[in-house]
Amino acid sequence: MHTLIQWIDTQPFINSPALIVTVGEMALEKLGKALNDALRKLARARTVDEATIKEVVRDIQRALLQADVNVRLVLQLTKTIERRALEEKPPAGVSLKEHIIKIVYEELTKFLGTEAKPLEIKKKPTILLTVGIQGSGKTTSVAKLARHLQKRGYRVGLVCSDTWRPGAYHQLKQLVEPYGIEVFGDPEEKDAVKLAREGVEYFKSKGVDVIIVDSAGRHKEEKGLIEEMKQISAAIKPDEVILVIDGTIGQQAQNQALAFKEAAPIGSIIVTKLDGSAKGGGALSAVAATGAPIKFIGVGERIDDLEPFDPKRFVSRLLGMGDIEGLLQKLEELQKQQELKEEDLEKFLKGRFNLKDMYAQLEAMSKMGPLKQILQMIPGMGYSLPEDAVKVGEEKLKRYRIIMDSMTEEELEHPEIINYSRIKRIARGSGTSTAEVRELLNQYNQMKKMFKSMDKRKLSKMAKKFNLGTFGGF
Repeated sequence: MHTLIQWIDTQPFINSPALIVTVGEMALEKLGKALNDALRKLARARTVDEATIKEVVRDIQRALLQADVNVRLVLQLTKTIERRALEEKPPAGVSLKEHIIKIVYEELTKFLGTEAKPLEIKKKPTILLTVGIQGSGKTTSVAKLARHLQKRGYRVGLVCSDTWRPGAYHQLKQLVEPYGIEVFGDPEEKDAVKLAREGVEYFKSKGVDVIIVDSAGRHKEEKGLIEEMKQISAAIKPDEVILVIDGTIGQQAQNQALAFKEAAPIGSIIVTKLDGSAKGGGALSAVAATGAPIKFIGVGERIDDLEPFDPKRFVSRLLGMGDIEGLLQKLEELQKQQELKEEDLEKFLKGRFNLKDMYAQLEAMSKMGPLKQILQMIPGMGYSLPEDAVKVGEEKLKRYRIIMDSMTEEELEHPEIINYSRIKRIARGSGTSTAEVRELLNQYNQMKKMFKSMDKRKLSKMAKKFNLGTFGGF
C-alpha cells in the first residue's frame, strides 16, 4: 500500500504522449476518473480527519450515482466505507490514508462479486448455450467468446440456431471467418431445436474442444427466452448456459439476471456494451447484487474486446491502481502470436527505441486493444491521459508511415539528428506538412519520456516474467 499512495500522489500527472490508436470512450471511464479524483484528494490532504473522510465518501457517492448504480446500494456501500474509515485503526506500518484507500478498494470489490469465476473447459467437447434479449449483442459476444477461447488454444465450433433474425447466420460467419472458426447453420431452416441438435452432432464428429450454440433473442419478456432455452437445453444438454445482458440498460439488468438465475442456477453472464454507456456501473452492480456469476464483460467493438471479469483487477484498474496481471496476459498473447520479440519489448520498455522500433511496437500493441485501456493497466497512467492524447486514428498512423518512408535510414535510427532543413525535405518527400513531421517527432520524444518514467519495479516484474534480465539494474 505504501507504493500505492506514492502512485496516487505523484504518478497521475505524467505528461503523456499523443498515442497512435483509435479509442472509444469507455462507459466506466467517467466513474473511474471520479473515483480516482476522490482518492487523489485523500492522498493530498495534509491531515485526515472526520470532515476529510466524509468529503471523500460524498465524492464516491456522487460518482456511483452518476454511473446509474442503485441508490440503496450506493448508500449501503458508502456507509460501510465511512464506518470502517472512522472506526478501524490502520495496521502497523500503514498510514491512515493508505488504510482508507485499501478500504475503498475492498468494499468496491465486494460490491462487484469479490472473486473471479472463470469459464471452465473441463471436457471435450464442452457445450455452451448462449441466450439473451434481442439487441443485447449476443451474436457479437458469441464471436468474441469463440476468439477468446481460440487464443487460449481451444478448437471452437459455432452453431447458429437463430431462426428469428434474418442475417444472423451470415453475421456470425462474417465475424469469425478471418480467424478460421467454422459456423454451422442453415438460414432456410425454421426449427431452432433441430438446428442446435444437428450442429452439436456435426462438431462432435469434427472433434472440436468447445461448441457454442447461439440461440435466438426475444423482444421483450424473458418467458419466451427461458422457454426456448429449456427446449434447446433438453436437446443438446449444454455444460453451461450463458446469458448475455446489454450493459446500456443499467439497473434493469437485475430483473434479467434474476429471471435467468431462477431458471438456470448454474451458468454465467456476459455484460456487453460497456464501451459507450453511462449506465455500465448500474448494470454491473445490479447483476452482481443478484449473486449471478459475471464471467465476461464486453469493453469495445473489436472481436478481441472481451475480458474475463475479475472484480479485484477490475476495481484496481477503475481506481487507477493498474492491472499488471492483465497487461502481462496481453503481452503473452502477443508473444504467442510471434508479434512481439523479447529483445524489442525490452528496448521499448526501457525507452531506448528509435522511430522504426516505435512504429513496429505500436502496430503490435494496437492488436492488444485500445491503447488507453492498455495504459489503464499501468498504475497511475490511465486517468492522466488527455482525451486528445489517445484519439489519433488509423489514418494518422498510415500518414506517419508515409513520413517515415521519406526519412533516411540514419534519421530513422537516430531521430535526434533531424533538424529544420531535414524536416522540410521529409515533408516535401512525403507530401505532408512540416507541422505533421514535427508532430511525429514530438510523439516519439514524449513516448520515450513516458516509458522511462514508468515504475521501475513493475518493469522488473515484467522483465522477469518475459525472461528479459534486469532491465539494466532496475
